[in-house]
Amino acid sequence: MSKARNLLLASLLLCLHYSPLSGATGPGFVGRITDKGLDYARQEGVAALQQKLAQLTLPDFSGSFRVKVIGRVDYKLYSLNIRSFQLPSSAIAPVPGTGLKVSITNAFAEVTGDWLVKKRWFKDHGSFDLKVEGISISVGLKLGADASGRPTVGTADCAAHISDVKVHFSGRLSWLYNLFHKNIESSFRNTMEGKVCEEVSSSIGSKLQPFLQTLPVTARIDKVSGIDYSLVAPPVASQNSLDLDLKGEFFSLAHRSAPPFTPPALAFPVDHDRMLYFGISTYFFNTAGLVYYGAGEMNFFITDDMVPKEFKVRLNTTCFKPFVPQLEKLYPNMLMKLQVSPSSAPSLTITPDAISLSPAVDIRAFAILPNASLASLFVIGASTTMSAKVSVNSTKIFGSLKLGKLQLSLKHSDVGPFSVQLMEAIMNYLASSTLLPAMNARLAEGFPLPLPDHVELSSAFLQLRQVGDALALSQKKLWVLREASCILRLKTNCGESSLKEQVEPTLRQPSLGPAGIP
Repeated sequence: MSKARNLLLASLLLCLHYSPLSGATGPGFVGRITDKGLDYARQEGVAALQQKLAQLTLPDFSGSFRVKVIGRVDYKLYSLNIRSFQLPSSAIAPVPGTGLKVSITNAFAEVTGDWLVKKRWFKDHGSFDLKVEGISISVGLKLGADASGRPTVGTADCAAHISDVKVHFSGRLSWLYNLFHKNIESSFRNTMEGKVCEEVSSSIGSKLQPFLQTLPVTARIDKVSGIDYSLVAPPVASQNSLDLDLKGEFFSLAHRSAPPFTPPALAFPVDHDRMLYFGISTYFFNTAGLVYYGAGEMNFFITDDMVPKEFKVRLNTTCFKPFVPQLEKLYPNMLMKLQVSPSSAPSLTITPDAISLSPAVDIRAFAILPNASLASLFVIGASTTMSAKVSVNSTKIFGSLKLGKLQLSLKHSDVGPFSVQLMEAIMNYLASSTLLPAMNARLAEGFPLPLPDHVELSSAFLQLRQVGDALALSQKKLWVLREASCILRLKTNCGESSLKEQVEPTLRQPSLGPAGIP
């Protein structure tokens, strides 16, 4: 029962928030639960409610009726036990401005118990069977949010009605009492109608609301960042769906501050084929880049021991002599070290065909002196276009990057002038063989989706759509990027060789055409 209830609650919390939060801004992450999703929630939730109602504790109740000749007789029904409670027909629908309406019709129950009647001069007892038919229950759920952006839920209204109650007494004089069953049936109907709504309201307050507090308003990602998934705007209810707006923002754990940019406008396409949709805007990804850039987590060092052994051009002054003529003369036979750092926070762009970003980085080269100190050699500016691929599983969103060709420019040199064009192939290889695997390893760890405890997505797919500037998680769409290649031949003191086979695999990375179109 707990699992079924949790699945219902998980669906409900995706459409929560009625009152706008103070200081709210546009969302970076949006969600939609469609009529199909609501219907699935209804099935799971009604199954849980059916079990809950079957465990109702009905109170003893008593009364009296009048028998000709005998006069007034007192009765008592006790030890009532619900043997079965069935909810065969139900519906759930969004209610604009309020939340949800859950309706149950044609429900029925079977109850057993014991009876006792007494008059001053006699007493009798036995058992009874009672059938309750035509039960209808209507519950309105008022949805909202607390100050922290967590969802809240309460009972807006509840009504229960029972069409028919039939009781049959068993015992020595049961034939007599069966003549006066209507009095007892009416009393039982009134008692049970009130008890049903009492139990529903109690369950919402004691079970549903505490569970909604498990919604991850924030999620810690690592030592650097977290994600804010708090609600920022009320849900929009329509005939077919409920939409919600989440902040969808990465923030620094060390010092949180507002990003210098705002989320783009987001709107879902008219699509209700799946139960649940998420929309992820560039704001989500770009706040991640801003946080990690500010924390210095995008600075990388490349040393010779990181370069694949099969690559013949090593990271030392001897091997770099063909590119920088003065290098070996000033720093003979010394190892080198490269520091790669972005010159600004990366900015990602989403089009219907691809996800791309155009980072600009500085590559600082150092010679490692005999005393282990570093001597500055030169600074190269590098720009490129990277394509990104995003995927999802049941609980996380993942990413991977592909590197386009680096374009180099000399920004500063402490070892005299030289042409950076000859160095492009080497830098491309080093970037793809060292930096790219490190970045993709981190992205492969994934980032959590805003799901409550014990809830996972099933059959999740991904689609790129130009809705504002967002990534829609719905159905699969593939895109292919054009390849580019380059051949460079050099003679170096590291050994004469053709760098075609060394460098070409690196340069044959996908790159984007105009406007991101392959």
